Amino acid sequence: MRASAAAEKSGCRAVGIISTAFMKQSRVIARALGMPDLAVAEYPGNVSLDDEETFLRKVEGLVPQIVQGLSSPNLPGERPEEPRLRDVVYEGTLDEVQEFYHSRQWTDGLPIVPPTAERIERFLEFTDRSPEERIGILPPERREATVWNVAVNGVMAGCRPEYMPILLGIVEAIADPAYRLEDAGSTSGGEPVVVLNGPLIKELDFNYGQGVARVGRRANTSVGRFLRLYMRNVAGFRIPPGETDKACIGAGFNVALAENEEAVTALGWKSFAAEQGLGNGNVVSVMNVRSVSPPIYSAGTAAANHLRKFTDVWGKGTWLWSAYQGPRSLKMNGILAMPPIVAKVIAGEGLTKRDVGRYLYDNAWMTAGVMEQSARDDGGNTGFDLCAFVEQGLIPSEYCRSHDPDRLVRIFWKPEELGIVVTGDPLRNLSRGYMGGGKSGATTSKEIRLPHKWHQLRQKPDLPAQ
Repeated sequence: MRASAAAEKSGCRAVGIISTAFMKQSRVIARALGMPDLAVAEYPGNVSLDDEETFLRKVEGLVPQIVQGLSSPNLPGERPEEPRLRDVVYEGTLDEVQEFYHSRQWTDGLPIVPPTAERIERFLEFTDRSPEERIGILPPERREATVWNVAVNGVMAGCRPEYMPILLGIVEAIADPAYRLEDAGSTSGGEPVVVLNGPLIKELDFNYGQGVARVGRRANTSVGRFLRLYMRNVAGFRIPPGETDKACIGAGFNVALAENEEAVTALGWKSFAAEQGLGNGNVVSVMNVRSVSPPIYSAGTAAANHLRKFTDVWGKGTWLWSAYQGPRSLKMNGILAMPPIVAKVIAGEGLTKRDVGRYLYDNAWMTAGVMEQSARDDGGNTGFDLCAFVEQGLIPSEYCRSHDPDRLVRIFWKPEELGIVVTGDPLRNLSRGYMGGGKSGATTSKEIRLPHKWHQLRQKPDLPAQ
């Protein structure tokens, strides 16, 4: 629909070919683009499950719809009016507020903290930026991300006011075009994860030890909830009765993942943020996670034992297809969460985080046939052909040493795109791998900007809980 809108605006008629499952979503996106009458032709059913004869018959049925769409005028539309800055949208009891917000799809299904003017203003104290400042325009509903609505959703998610600089960094990350937020509602049901680095981890009591990825610590939990709530309320990704989030089987929100920077420093390793080129200050990173590995238990006093286990559990299996969408997304985006006790064994042999990534790059393989078939199964990517990509100069030549479908090819495109976060129970030997979404949700990192009166504000008492 976005391509059709661009074509129409340039003076070319366009018709979007949409499968049945996405028809309602196409209309929502068209309205968000201000072009509710964009022409569409419905392909009935799911193209990935049709044989050639059925496919050709259905394509013939598309022709009249395409002709009608190309010959009908497309009229611009107006966006329905929405609440303005500082509008009071409702007054009532706590229970009444919950029902009002839920009925308008402004919640994530859980109770929210009512965003009163007093609470919002408290959040705004923790930034030097104007409430009206526009951070970006977020697809699919193309709504403005502003400092004000960051504060509103931060209140609703149960965050503390002093988390505001982190929340702004998160929204800056997803508003960055490199993140490709427009793909966050895809059928794969990916869920973003926030990675936090810097002194704020300790200052604001983020968990980076036992149970790090579990709900329970207010900082980790509310910040993770904020991101999903913001993507719902501002970007517009909503499950039914909304139509913009098409996750087939979605995941729940990820709590924020904080790195154990004391352990990283003791090992002589770089932090996750430093590996992204942003030094050792306060940094927030966001990555879309399409799949998570099983628990990776590793043992032994030799680094090779642990590295082999990473490869055997995380670096094997066709589920890794979830990370790559072809040569346009050579940024693999994988994060291996590793506890300090395992990292210590590896670092003890002089190996760095980059060496861990290099080992996985060198030792994780699958057959070309499995890779290509996985691509075709995942959304019908029938154009995924490794040798064709090599001929076009899009990927390394090693991916087409022959045309044998049983030839082995590397699973990971680039070793430097495999990130390591040292976190979790410091005395247990369990790691876990997070795989990104290829072209969507690439790891995007932003420096966290603290207000000039940060330390004075931190001494100020918070608002009461009710």
